Amino acid sequence: MSPFASRAAAETGATSGLADVDDAHCFIVFVGGERFGLPVERVQTIFPIEAITPVPLGPAEILGLVNLRGKIVTAVSLRRRLQLPEDDNRKAALAVGMEHRGESFALVVDEVGDVIVLDGKARIPMPPHLDHQRAKLTEAVYRLDDGILPQLDMGAIFDFQRRA
Repeated sequence: MSPFASRAAAETGATSGLADVDDAHCFIVFVGGERFGLPVERVQTIFPIEAITPVPLGPAEILGLVNLRGKIVTAVSLRRRLQLPEDDNRKAALAVGMEHRGESFALVVDEVGDVIVLDGKARIPMPPHLDHQRAKLTEAVYRLDDGILPQLDMGAIFDFQRRA
């Protein structure tokens, strides 16, 4: 369990045996003024990006390579994965360090919010009006008091189609 997951469990009173099996803990991240959920158990660290080394001929979603405590990781733009417009007025980028299939990634977001517990009973079917690209990158959708929250599918976010 990551330190973030442990903290989330402690803050929410979710200890073994007490948490509802269907409940999910997630980080809220913001991109383009929209919020999304990332599963807490997948998050390793959150860090500011100081410099990005571009990768020639890579997919547009890959911003390049960044240094995370001496380890080189691939920086992926969540904004581009979700096909949101670029923001030239954006502040310094934040990255969420994650692993997928043994490879380290830095998922670049605009802002990171709180850890929340998503009640399994608040999970709703995929809205039919949800953009097709977003639906492919969404694992689940939850109804909150102030709207809906798509929980992102980390496998889909980090699996890039090979180009011929």
